[in-house]
Amino acid sequence: MTVPAAPPSEPTAGEPDPTRHFLTVDDLGAEGLRQVLALSHRAKRDPASFRGALPGGRVGMIFDKPSTRTRVSLEAAAWGLGMLPIVLRPDELQLGRGETIADTARVLSRYLSALTIRTFAQATVEELAAHSTIPIVNALTDEHHPCQALADVMTLEEEFGSLAGSRIAYVGDGDNVCHSLAQAAALYGFRFIIAAPPGYEPDPAILAEARRVAVETGGEIVVTNDPLAAVEGVDAVYTDVWTSMGRETEQAARRESFAAFVVDAALMARAARHAICLHCLPAHRGEEVTNAVIDGGQSRVWDQAENRLHTELALIYTLITGDAAGDLVGGS
Repeated sequence: MTVPAAPPSEPTAGEPDPTRHFLTVDDLGAEGLRQVLALSHRAKRDPASFRGALPGGRVGMIFDKPSTRTRVSLEAAAWGLGMLPIVLRPDELQLGRGETIADTARVLSRYLSALTIRTFAQATVEELAAHSTIPIVNALTDEHHPCQALADVMTLEEEFGSLAGSRIAYVGDGDNVCHSLAQAAALYGFRFIIAAPPGYEPDPAILAEARRVAVETGGEIVVTNDPLAAVEGVDAVYTDVWTSMGRETEQAARRESFAAFVVDAALMARAARHAICLHCLPAHRGEEVTNAVIDGGQSRVWDQAENRLHTELALIYTLITGDAAGDLVGGS
């Protein structure tokens, strides 16, 4: 029996040149983002057409932080493509004993078709990418969560179709999720209103770049400290936990600072009648969002979580093959 070889890390003559890495949403560019999302919708609509599309491929998955959705969705996406997912914990790698990130990248590039990593510093994924000959996927850092943003925009498209002229409010901490959403809004050209308490606004440099891109696409990035004004008439209200991994010592202070930023029925009532609620999960129920909202008729949180699988499958396929249009897979 002949075992199929893993997809090559470099395209051969006549094949499309793949995007090398996905470290931030900006790495895709506006057209690349639309192509990945179009392929994501197709993968959800017709998963059988992607089944076994990359037989013999191998996806490494480094998890320096705990995970539910990222771990399971990435592993399921790899299996869906016919690939072997190899999950690696920090205590299973020589990184913990002093091997450099660069050396780890060079070695893993010889074994794998792609590598995903969920870690702390954005600099870590950037260094991996600088020394890898395979695509690197940022599965979350303290600064960005681009895989989540893909699922978020897909969910919005499912609900509203075209996002031209849409207004999306983000209520809470200007964190990694907020950063990636701001980049997605800028590339897609919709209005993104961020409501955060003073001192918890997004990174100014990331905001500045997103606003520069938004000028070209017709989008807009707005920051305010007033959650009521932010959600007035919007199409969707998005929230995230107030205290994420690594900031547990700030929990009491954050609860006080974010007390007026709860997404409850009263806040949702200020949004448009058709507005939906989104949350990247896990949720601290009764803190940043109430049970009535997350379990209510406006919630699209579970669709949003499911869409992590479809967007990551499309992303991995695109990064490895360069076939952004999905011409090499069956179905329609």
